[in-house]
Order: sequence, then structure tokens, then C-alpha cells
Amino acid sequence: MTTERPTELKLVFDEPVQRKKAPKHLADFAPAERKAFAKELGFQPFRAAQVATHYFTHLSNEPDEWTDIPAAERQSIAQALTPKLIELVTTRTTDGGMTRKDLWKLHDGVLVESVLMRYTDRTTVCISSQAGCGMNCPFCATGQAGLTRNLSAGEITDQIVAAARACANGEMPGGPTRLSNIVFMGMGEPLANYNAVVRTLRNITDSNPDGLGISARSVVVSTVGLVPGIEKLMDEGINCTLAVSLHTPDDELRDSLVPINNRFNVREVLAAADAYEKKTGRRYSIEYALIRDINDQAWRADLLGRLLRNRNAHVNLIPLNPTPGSKWTASRPEDEAEFVRVLEGYKVPVTVRDTRGREIDGACGQLAASEIISEDEKAK
Repeated sequence: MTTERPTELKLVFDEPVQRKKAPKHLADFAPAERKAFAKELGFQPFRAAQVATHYFTHLSNEPDEWTDIPAAERQSIAQALTPKLIELVTTRTTDGGMTRKDLWKLHDGVLVESVLMRYTDRTTVCISSQAGCGMNCPFCATGQAGLTRNLSAGEITDQIVAAARACANGEMPGGPTRLSNIVFMGMGEPLANYNAVVRTLRNITDSNPDGLGISARSVVVSTVGLVPGIEKLMDEGINCTLAVSLHTPDDELRDSLVPINNRFNVREVLAAADAYEKKTGRRYSIEYALIRDINDQAWRADLLGRLLRNRNAHVNLIPLNPTPGSKWTASRPEDEAEFVRVLEGYKVPVTVRDTRGREIDGACGQLAASEIISEDEKAK
């Protein structure tokens, strides 16, 4: 006898038709393609490499400083090869300024958010790969907002370069520092915007001046479990860290908590993650938002421990962050502690994640770009 699976909740993989695409940007192209891009725009091909050096190596958005380019051409070259894709609308900070959430307006007025966090040993930016998200997870503010559109590689990369520039300019307490870590855990499902995300990953990991020269070991791509995307990513040769948003070990609950489970169940997702780990040599992480009386029972911890005890995986437990109108809340401290104890009993590495940014709606699952913008701001 076969058990009929529940009706799949609405998932959105294809972005709505856009009225106007984002302007093309140097970061949309591979290094070998950038010369042709410059030539197509009427500039000498070697200008592309010069601009890439200023953009990726020097993090400069001030063409007047580009002294290797004739002064009369700097503005026109900058506007053509590195058009302004994101505009800072608001910045909110917490943790004494060590955590900041930036709200960005894109060329078409769409809003996205990124979060920059400085720790004692690293500085991390959490970036968005889509405006909204089509995966419909009910406990996530972004998922409930629905998918507005995909971001271009240029729009994603610009968030990272802006964060790197803020670090280099000493905009956070503690003085100038280097952006060291990048996590694709902001708005959107990265593997549903595959091509733009992979181009961005290469922009991050390619050496200067072709890219930012940040190690793939310091980059995390999160996914709800798009198995075909995981399988493609393992063959890209980038070898970043994979994070799987599992949130429960049983299909019955995951079908509703993470609706993509109706297409790719727990067994299939973990098999893809195992294959990724085997191919890349990179241990993957399991992201698990602890929700009071929903997925935080000791028996679910036991099932998760049994699933992971022989896998090269690390569990990040995330106390559920509050979102407007949500009926759910974080687990009780004693239930969280028991969950950890059970996993440790199976010798599964486990960490209870920091809830950085919760006060400014910048923590995991809270990004929704919901700030109200004044009419003056809209008109800009």
C-alpha cells in the first residue's frame, strides 16, 4: 500500500516577467567576456581590466580616483561598465554598531536587504540573491513575502563589494578591517537563481583583479534542498560550503514546514548533500530553526541524530527569530538544551547559533525589506 503525499503548497521557481532588466554590469560577465562587453559599449577592451581592478581590488566607486584612465573618460566608463545597481535607503545597527542591516533600492524600486556582522575573529556579510522568495516556508518572513524577482549577478556582487568597502573604510566599530566571510542566507533561495549565484561565487573567489580573492572556504551557500541545484553546484569546481535548511528530520512535518520537501524529501536532500561533500571535501551544515512544540521534541532530535551520526555534517540550531504575525516562537531553554544533549549523544557536532540582528529584524528568517519609504525617497 502506498501512502499518498499531501498536496504540494505553492512554490515559485520562475520570476514574474520584469518590465525592465537590471543594467548590465562588469560583474555580470566572466573575466574573459569583460573585454567584449567594453568593446560593445564603444570602449577599448583593456579598459575592462582597469575598471575591474578598481572595483574588485581597490573597492573604489569614485571614478575621479581612477588615475590610469584619462580624466575625460572616467565618468562615462564608470557609468557604462559599473552602473549604479543598488542605492542605500536606510541602515539600522545593533550590538553597539557591530551588526548593521542595510536596505537597498534596486533600479526598479524593488527592495532587498543585507546584514554585515563584525566578530572578534571575522567579519561576515549575509546577502540576498532574490527579492523575496518563492519557497513559501511559513516560519520565514522572506518566504511569506513571495518572490518578486531574481537579482542579477551584478546586484548580488554589488552588495558584497559595498560590504567590503564599508569594512575597508572603517565604518564599523574597531576601525578598518577586511571582509572575510560571505553567506548566501539573506532574502531568496540561491539555487533557484542558479546562474547569477554561480557567477557571483566566481566574482568572490577569483583572484584580484578578476574577483575579490576571498577563499571559497569562507563562503556558504544555503538551500532549502533543491537537489538538481546541489548536484550542479558540486561540479562547478568552486567548493564553497553547503548549508541545508532541513528544520526537521521527518517528511511528514517537513512537507509543511519546508514545502519543497514535497518534491525532494529528506532522504533525497541528504543524499545530494553527501554527494556534494564527497565531491568537494567540504563538510556541510544542517540549519535547524527550533520552533516551540513544533520541531523541538527530543524524539525528533533522536531521529536527526540517527540520520546524521555517520555523515560529515554539522548542525546549526537556530532559536526561531520572531516575525510579524507569526503564531510560532522559539523553543524553551530546557527543550533546546535537551535537543543539543541528544545530538551530542550521537556525536553529531552541534552549535546553537548566535541570534545577531534580532533587534533590527536582521536575523535568520527575518529579512523582508518591509521598511516604509517616504515619498521623497521613492522619488529619488
